[in-house]
Amino acid sequence: MSARYQVPVGMEIATAWAWRLIVIAAAGFGLLWLLQYFSEITVPITIGLLGTALTIGVVDALERRGVPRLLATLLVTILMLVTLVGLVTLVGQQLSTQFDELRSSIVAGIGELRDWARNGPLGLSDDDLNGYVTQVQDAIAGTGRQAVIDQATAVGISLAHFVTGFFIALFAAVFFLYEGDRIWAWVVTLFPRDARGKVSSSGYRAWESLTSFVRATVIVALVDAVGIALGAWLLGVPLTFAIGVIVFLGAFVPIIGAFVSGMVAVLVALVAQGPWTALFMLLVVIAVQQLESHVLQPFLMGRLVAVHPLAIIAAIAAGITVSGVVGALVAVPLVACLNGVVKHLAEEAGNPLQPDGLPEDVPPDAEHSAEPA
Repeated sequence: MSARYQVPVGMEIATAWAWRLIVIAAAGFGLLWLLQYFSEITVPITIGLLGTALTIGVVDALERRGVPRLLATLLVTILMLVTLVGLVTLVGQQLSTQFDELRSSIVAGIGELRDWARNGPLGLSDDDLNGYVTQVQDAIAGTGRQAVIDQATAVGISLAHFVTGFFIALFAAVFFLYEGDRIWAWVVTLFPRDARGKVSSSGYRAWESLTSFVRATVIVALVDAVGIALGAWLLGVPLTFAIGVIVFLGAFVPIIGAFVSGMVAVLVALVAQGPWTALFMLLVVIAVQQLESHVLQPFLMGRLVAVHPLAIIAAIAAGITVSGVVGALVAVPLVACLNGVVKHLAEEAGNPLQPDGLPEDVPPDAEHSAEPA
């Protein structure tokens, strides 16, 4: 071939990378599309996996003490259900006992807001305020009967999906706890014979990363919930137990979950106690968040999961974009599993990675110490 028609080396390298990246992106997009298309099945099974990762240690411990695995699985499942029902019952009881007080605070707060709008910098008259209230009432009344029926139908469908997903997740967790090894062995047989060894070992490494992530997340979530709920109790904010439960569940989305759910405590403090208490409640939420970010996350997530905070933030953003709240919940465990699998495959290939992600045969300062050609 004539030299004038030769492709530059840079172009060859760029195209070689480009088509590989296109194939990876297409495969990833296809996988995400399939998972989202069958979300009514994949999401509950994923939640069942997370529940299994949290409780399988208890089942294994009971089995080592001579308890049959089936009985151990049933005991742990019953314990999970009792804990869940107990939390919901306690939250509902607190809401019912303090709802009247909170409603009175809301009414008083609306009155104060109206006085501020009349006598404050806005300077609104009674006619203006009454006009705005009338517009809101007309907007609510103008929704029409069909809109109300549509909303009720949508709520009913969502409730049915939630109940169905709950039972799928429950049954999936039961079978994962009881015979997860056999299920995974069957999945491995779906792959070509030559690849089964690496697939099996990669799966076990991913499972180790997932269990480490879930256990570390539970510790972080518990500290966040206790810290924020204790601060709310000391400030006299109502619904402290309910706030603690919300923060505990929200903290399963790392870094941002506890802060966002903590804003519920700030809102309740604002409604019930006024702006000063809300300000102090906000300071408590920020202090707990700083404890999580600078102490708990580096020591627990960094050592057990070894995922950089920037990767966690990017994973959460991508998960929200793809599947909303559920995507944010699943994204970080998925990244933790992929991180574990990549490191395992690098070790299998005889070129293990250092903590900074570089292969061991490449010094971290290689680029800086290299002599110019």
